[in-house]
Amino acid sequence: MKKLFLFLVLICKSVLFGQTVLTSFPLDLKKTDESNQILNVENTQTHDVFVFAATTENITILKYNNALFLNDQYVFPKTNLENRLLIGYSFAEDGNPNLYWASEDFKDIIIAKYYLETKTYKMLKYSFPWSTHYIINFFQKNNVFYILSKNKEEPSLVFSVFKNGMVEEKVFDFSSFIFQNKNTQFVTFNKIVEENPIEKIDTDEFSPLDKSAKKSKAYLVNDHLILTLDHNPKKTQVFDLDIQNHAINEKYFTQSTIGNSNSSTNSFFNDNKLYQINANKYAFSIGIKDYKSGETLNEIKVLKNDTIKFKNSPLLLQNDGRKPKELKNTSQFLNRLVFLNVGLSAFKNSQNTFITIGGTPKTEEFYGYYGEFPSMDHTESVYFESTLNNKSEFIKEADQPLAIDNIYYFLSLQKRIAFQNIFKFKNYFILGYYDNSTKQYVMRKFTDGFIPPDITNPIINKAIFSRSFPLGKP
Repeated sequence: MKKLFLFLVLICKSVLFGQTVLTSFPLDLKKTDESNQILNVENTQTHDVFVFAATTENITILKYNNALFLNDQYVFPKTNLENRLLIGYSFAEDGNPNLYWASEDFKDIIIAKYYLETKTYKMLKYSFPWSTHYIINFFQKNNVFYILSKNKEEPSLVFSVFKNGMVEEKVFDFSSFIFQNKNTQFVTFNKIVEENPIEKIDTDEFSPLDKSAKKSKAYLVNDHLILTLDHNPKKTQVFDLDIQNHAINEKYFTQSTIGNSNSSTNSFFNDNKLYQINANKYAFSIGIKDYKSGETLNEIKVLKNDTIKFKNSPLLLQNDGRKPKELKNTSQFLNRLVFLNVGLSAFKNSQNTFITIGGTPKTEEFYGYYGEFPSMDHTESVYFESTLNNKSEFIKEADQPLAIDNIYYFLSLQKRIAFQNIFKFKNYFILGYYDNSTKQYVMRKFTDGFIPPDITNPIINKAIFSRSFPLGKP
């Protein structure tokens, strides 16, 4: 989506993006380097908004109500937290925040609970079992902080749940499940995640193709971790890890067939639907299945000589972040796609679901194929966009940016801001950032669509109208 918006701004008659300054606060960070960190988050129970700004000397906490009015501000000394990285947060039932500070080697984490009413705090240390486990990623959901880790020897995942000053470890054992590769040979769970490391997917954010094209992905949905494995091109193997009940439920979703030629497959989970792609140099197919029932909601197959009637953008090729180029037809698209990691991503707003379909560069060992195939630049990505309505039907509608597109376009115009945070709030997105020019922390509101800019803001006004955007094809 972020890449597509670059194309959109090139063909639009004017560039208008939704943005409104919600609030700002003077905050002199002295310098903007790795010694400083800022988190901008929502307490999902009270809907208060917090800013945690850490320098080498202290931690400033700003507390806003749900109308984004500043209620209180606090400053705590950064004692015993030197050389530590702020990796996450949670909120206790009393509304007070906990911050999680990892050592440089991540061998231990200090949990600092801040009591805002009394302006006091206390610290607890959690030692991570590095001798037997490694960290996959961190998750935040519903005011809870999680660490997902893998046992180095055993076929198990560990979910560490940090809540109300307590840590509870949930071990999920995969030893009783069967895993097979495309040749029906048995493989181990450890082998699968070693060859295809698990990628964290944030369900409330748009996921670019370089993340969604990974073969193993984890999605935190309420109290469930959905793990999708696409190591076998014939099917997607899905595990539903129930964090509350400490149970594992396994499902299979068969891939559609598109001929005997070698093909690449992948999937993406969004809004209780599993989106699957199967592609080779002759054809590709997109399937949409209901996650709970397994019912196929929609499936479409496109041959190399067909026109992709459900695309809402051109077929685009992009190299190293440069301006995208347009591919002429489906055959060209598939000829490029066959050299890449195939994937798709889905992002749902209040009305529709927006799909990105394509591929991103493979790892370096792939370049050994240059002697066998026509020479081409394999650092490129190819993709196109489609839109689905709430009935999972492909629809044609005029291209317009999402809030996340507007945010990244706004950021591309800025030279003096740092410590960006993006989070969904109510029915819009907030971009929080530190403005080096004004020495303030700013929060801006962004919405979907082309919305007239804030003409009273001279910085934005100048950014829009001083640039020249050619019309027509890039």
